[in-house]
Amino acid sequence: MGTIEVAGMLKTLRGERAHVQKELANLDKAIGAIRELVGTEQTPNGRPGKRTMSAAARRKIARATKVALGKVQEGKGRLKAKRQHRLGTAESLSL
Repeated sequence: MGTIEVAGMLKTLRGERAHVQKELANLDKAIGAIRELVGTEQTPNGRPGKRTMSAAARRKIARATKVALGKVQEGKGRLKAKRQHRLGTAESLSL
């Protein structure tokens, strides 16, 4: 290949690159316009994007969590005592 052929190929490739970059810019604009129309952007896993929760909903969840944890903690004391009673001591288990 001669130097003239290589220079011509480079010129052609640069022109193609410029054309493709222009097309990509147009595609980006179109994608942006569609995103604005849709309103919410889908994440890669197909679920909608981040949603905000009202303060009232957060309070309701916090109260429910405290109640549930309180019930669990109340039960732990009783279960612990029952287990100790059922299992007995190490001396009574030895043969």
